[in-house]
Amino acid sequence: GRQGLAEEARFIVEKPFGTDLESSRELDQALKAVTDEDHVYRIDHFLGKEAVRTLMALRFANGVIESLWNREHVESVQIDVPEQLGMEGRGSFYEKTGCFRDMVSTHLCQVLGVVAMEPPSGMGARSLRDAKSAVFEAMRPLDPARVVFGQYDGYRDEEDVADDSGVETYVALEAFVDTPRWEGVPFYLRTGKAMPVDRRAVTLTFRDPAPATFSDPRPNRLVLDLTDSPNAAFDVTGMRPGPGLTPQQLTVTTGVAAPNLESDAMAAYERLLLDVIEGDATLFMRRDEIEAAWRWVDPIIEGWGDFYRSPKPYAAGSWGPDAGDSLLERLGHSWLDPR
Repeated sequence: GRQGLAEEARFIVEKPFGTDLESSRELDQALKAVTDEDHVYRIDHFLGKEAVRTLMALRFANGVIESLWNREHVESVQIDVPEQLGMEGRGSFYEKTGCFRDMVSTHLCQVLGVVAMEPPSGMGARSLRDAKSAVFEAMRPLDPARVVFGQYDGYRDEEDVADDSGVETYVALEAFVDTPRWEGVPFYLRTGKAMPVDRRAVTLTFRDPAPATFSDPRPNRLVLDLTDSPNAAFDVTGMRPGPGLTPQQLTVTTGVAAPNLESDAMAAYERLLLDVIEGDATLFMRRDEIEAAWRWVDPIIEGWGDFYRSPKPYAAGSWGPDAGDSLLERLGHSWLDPR
C-alpha cells in the first residue's frame, strides 16, 4: 500500500490464514487497509484439485447419487489423508504450525465443506461459497475427548525440531454437521505424517437395508479417490457363482474423467493461479468461511495447555496411535485402511 502496488492488484494469501481466529482477523484487517474482499484470494490447493471439482459434479449432476447423500442413507463419512513423508526439511514450519493447523483447519475442513454442503443455486463463486460457509456455521463444536493427537517416533530428531517438542504430526477427530441433511452422522477426519501410504479419499458408508434379506450384510461404501487421477469405487454385494445362495462383496471401480481428456487435467496450483489471473474466486476461501472454520477449531487450540502438549507416540510407517482407531469403535466403525 505504501508503494502504490495495491491499486487493482490481486492478493493471493497462502494457508493457514492466521494461526487462530484472532490472528486471522488481524490479517484480514491488514489486507483490507489496502484492498477490498473482491481482490483477496485465500488459496487452498485442495480446492483446485480435479478430484474436488469432480466430487461436486458427482453429487449435483447425478440424481442417483444426490438422492442418497443424506442421513437417511449415509451412516458415516470419512475424510482420510495419510502421508508417507516426514518433515522433508520443514521442521521449523511444523514447530510453529503443527498438523492441526496445517491440514485440519484448512484442507480437510474445505473438503468437508464440499461433501456436506447443500446444493448451491449455481456453480458461481457466490453460490458455492455461500453453501460451503453454511456448513461451517452449522458444525457442532468439537469435543476434545473426540480429538486424538499423535507424534511419530523420530520427529524430535528432525532438523529444526525441539528435543522436547509437543507438536502433533497426526490428528484424528469426530465431527458433526448439525443440519437436517446430516444430523447425527459422524464425519471422521484423519491425517498424519510418516504413515504407510499416501492417500486422499472420501468414503461414505451407507446404512444396511431394512429389513435385511441376507444375514450379516456387508455395508455398501462409496470411496472417492481425490488423487490427480480420481476414481470412484463402490462396494456392493453380489452372488457367488455356483450352488446355493452365497453372497459375496464386489467392488465396482471407475475413473471419473474420460481417458482421452486426461491430458487436459491441470495441477491444483496451475488451475488456481489461472483463476486468479482471470478474476474467478469460485475455488478460493471467503472471509466468513475462514472465520467460521477458526471458530470451530479455536476451542481445541485454546485447550492445548490442558491436553495438547502430550501427543500420543506412534511408530513411523504405522497407522498412528491406537487411540485414533478407538475413536471410531464407539459407534462400531473403523478406518478403511488400504492394508
